[in-house]
Amino acid sequence: MRTKKFCDDGALWPAHSAQSTEYATHNAGTVSPTFSGQRGSAIWHGNSWLDVGLRSQRSEDENRGFVSSGGQRASGTGGADGSYVRANRGRDAMGAPRFDQSVTPGSYLWWYIDAISDDGQYGLTIIAFVGSVFSPYYAQAIKRGNANANNHCALNVALYSRGGKRWTMTERSQKSIERDATHFTIGPSHLHWNGSALEIHINELGAPLPFPVRGVVRVHPQALSTYSTALDDGGLHHWGPLAPCARVEVELNNPSLRWKGHAYLDSNEGAEPIDRPFREWDWSRASLSDGSTAIIYDVQQKQGKDRLLGLRFKPDGTHTEFTPPPRQVLPLTAWRIPRRMRSEGEQRVEIISMLEDTPFYERSVLQTKLFGEEVISVHETLNVPRLTSPIVQWMLKWRMPRFG
Repeated sequence: MRTKKFCDDGALWPAHSAQSTEYATHNAGTVSPTFSGQRGSAIWHGNSWLDVGLRSQRSEDENRGFVSSGGQRASGTGGADGSYVRANRGRDAMGAPRFDQSVTPGSYLWWYIDAISDDGQYGLTIIAFVGSVFSPYYAQAIKRGNANANNHCALNVALYSRGGKRWTMTERSQKSIERDATHFTIGPSHLHWNGSALEIHINELGAPLPFPVRGVVRVHPQALSTYSTALDDGGLHHWGPLAPCARVEVELNNPSLRWKGHAYLDSNEGAEPIDRPFREWDWSRASLSDGSTAIIYDVQQKQGKDRLLGLRFKPDGTHTEFTPPPRQVLPLTAWRIPRRMRSEGEQRVEIISMLEDTPFYERSVLQTKLFGEEVISVHETLNVPRLTSPIVQWMLKWRMPRFG
């Protein structure tokens, strides 16, 4: 199995992929020069945590919300048309992002975006957390019994290019947080659903090297999805895509970047800490030649059987289930994390780029085969025992400062 260095061929997304052909007509045109980023000195390069997707069985779940417990703001009430009574699964009844959901102590809710530029030169991930699941401070608060999710929020931004990376994840206290149905303010940054697009206004600094990330990212769903499913046997953790097929506009002042591309948006929520039901999982998503997005989750629970999910979402938001192909074992990461990927045929999975390689988490770009097509897949592995180990919890503070 051949492993390529990140963007060593000048592109994050190879030119033959569906990404670079299907959406070519939407290209922004001029792309600014590559930007300088973190290199060499960090404990791990550009760790984004990304969409550590705790996904599960191929069954659509009914909408069951958290019991209200005096959240940041009162949940909205629905009208006589049968819409939601309160925010649920990070979305409204139509599938649009909604930010005023009550999150109980020790629980979590996040919204995740990833995107790749049409020319394959740039990529990003953004995650907005209420109850930051990877926070050592939130973990300590849970142990002490005073874990207010609104007191542990963060906006994680990771930028990728062959010129370098930038990565930020500063945790904010409740004093710096405001949430209502269409807005989520996290310190100097904020998210806004304007009725047709999700706008992320970013004003963050990296750590331990304080490279700034400032500007606006806009995610335009091709269609919204209301799909949601339980991720664990106990039904306490849920996931669902809001916009499995979307377009993105990136306008950053620092670093200076302008590009458009293909994007993906989902949300996760859990009624307990993330480490309780799960041991590890592998997640992947791939764009197919017809514009649809294929998602595979291969989850190992601490108790109970493995849970496997295969879903194919069309640009109109509809979906079908499929049986994922057999597992292929991938090489261990530099931190000796085992990982797997499901791919058709006997041809081995090719590792195109390693985006993140940390003591408990990896993210990479793979060449795989699905539905008879050679596709490019974004892949992630999370090892939960590594995450909760004391040494990793100590290391996290160097990459995840807390204000307030």
